[in-house]
Amino acid sequence: MMRDEHLRALREAITGMDLENIKNVAQAAMQDGVDPQIAITEGMVPGMVEVGEKFEAGEYFLSELVVAGEVMKDGIAVMEPYLTAEAAEESRAKAIVATVEGDYHDIGKNIVATLLSVQGFEVKDLGTDVSAERIVEEAKSYQPDVIGLSALLSTTMPRMGEVIKALDEAGLRKKTKVIVGGTPVTPAFAKSIGADHCALNAIEGVHACVEWMANAGGGR
Repeated sequence: MMRDEHLRALREAITGMDLENIKNVAQAAMQDGVDPQIAITEGMVPGMVEVGEKFEAGEYFLSELVVAGEVMKDGIAVMEPYLTAEAAEESRAKAIVATVEGDYHDIGKNIVATLLSVQGFEVKDLGTDVSAERIVEEAKSYQPDVIGLSALLSTTMPRMGEVIKALDEAGLRKKTKVIVGGTPVTPAFAKSIGADHCALNAIEGVHACVEWMANAGGGR
């Protein structure tokens, strides 16, 4: 198979929520020499973007969004051995990602964590429903260059502001960039809480993080 055929097969496995076959599709792409970064960013991620758009349009329900996310996780698990060595050699910066307290959605956060890893970041994923206090404690010990905060509910968006305030009070705010994202999050909201950037989508958000590190001289 040609590279484009593998990318199409990966995308269709995500949009078709093909849990049964995704590992075979991903392995076939790796065996044929498809760059794992390309497989993720141009194969699986566009598939998740399509699923997310259908969810927002009411064509898909949360259950379908979750299954598609599981399919992507399984595909990435196959590709990780092909990514790890290269990423370890070029690690430039550290990032913490978390879904804020009261919110249990993690599809977008997981995509961002994966894409940051692909770009050579060391990523610590704190999971979902994470309090401001825990994020601050983790930031103290991990010393990230970037903190990514996710929220899919308008009711949990204010928690992002609480995290930024807590980071400021702990004397950590000037040491790290904070990027926020999620369906209800807008650039205006991000600015109002003092975030450095609002990610319009996972790929755009990761590009912003990479640009920050490049401008900072490559991170650590």
